[in-house]
Amino acid sequence: MAITAKSFTFLLISSLFLVSCFCAKEARDTFPVVNGLSWSFYDYSCPKAESIIRKQLKKVFKNDIGQAAGLLRLHFHDCFVQGCDGSVLLDGSASGPSEQDAPPNLTLRPKAFEIIDDLRERIHKECGRVVSCADIAAIAARDSVYLSGGPEYDVPLGRRDGLNFATQNATLANLPPPTANASTILRSLAAKNLDATDVVALSGGHTIGIGHCGSFTERLYPTQDPTMEKTFAEDLKGICPTNSSTNTTVLDIRSPNKFDNKYYVDLVNRQGLFTSDQDLYSYKKTRGIVTSFAEDEALFFEKFVVAMIKMSQLSVLTGNQGEIRANCSVRNSDNSYLVSEVEEDLETKSELR
Repeated sequence: MAITAKSFTFLLISSLFLVSCFCAKEARDTFPVVNGLSWSFYDYSCPKAESIIRKQLKKVFKNDIGQAAGLLRLHFHDCFVQGCDGSVLLDGSASGPSEQDAPPNLTLRPKAFEIIDDLRERIHKECGRVVSCADIAAIAARDSVYLSGGPEYDVPLGRRDGLNFATQNATLANLPPPTANASTILRSLAAKNLDATDVVALSGGHTIGIGHCGSFTERLYPTQDPTMEKTFAEDLKGICPTNSSTNTTVLDIRSPNKFDNKYYVDLVNRQGLFTSDQDLYSYKKTRGIVTSFAEDEALFFEKFVVAMIKMSQLSVLTGNQGEIRANCSVRNSDNSYLVSEVEEDLETKSELR
């Protein structure tokens, strides 16, 4: 029987859908899940949680796809410091400056914080206060990857929100700077049970987003980093004419707004923006991994999903630990609206006695 072009297209799309479904099922069957988390945590308490997030993020990204990178980075910076507990979302208080005030987090996109709390408001309106800000951040990061062209995958849920933010020293110690070399990054993340493949795969998050001049001008001035391709370096000098420039540029020159494997192609061509990027190709232990991802996008996607699911379970709070915040930027005990609401409820109960 002859297969028409239309039939072939349908079969191809169907095959891709089945592969996607298989990968999602394989993730559930393969990856170990931390005690207290579950693939179906909100199936009964808030079954629409993930669809609410995806529907809203589609609208956000249609207006500004750059926000996808902002949300992905926010999740990274939350998990690496004291675990995926939403502590990076907390504003500072009388107890001291927040994680947001630490140097590595000063370039996190303000809009990303607004988006997370907007998602929280939409979900709590639908289901009540049952979904944590930490889980919302994890789902938003996953959807940021998928909606910008990356792999679809499931996220184990059930995280609780932390009651405290990390100190600035702890934040600095747990977020390797863009000037760090590969061996430093590998050593830092090995302490979190992430291996070399995980590290290289997670670095692929730089296939979307922007970098600030201050994060890489030491590679341009006073002398040019010899590992940087010359034309690429000259282009960067046009964007950042001095070592005190405050401009920004894309992290991936080939497809800056699409989640794909072109970041690794950049590295192979010595066009990585940060030292922490380019040294993954220069360093013998990770060079082969970079090359394999540059040659095989499907392999990169597979390993990225593995690494993301591992990272998203770092030092999570579950069960009765932590809380479910009513406002992602404020602990419930510091939330004046929530406290007054509880007091009014107690007064009403007292009057009824």
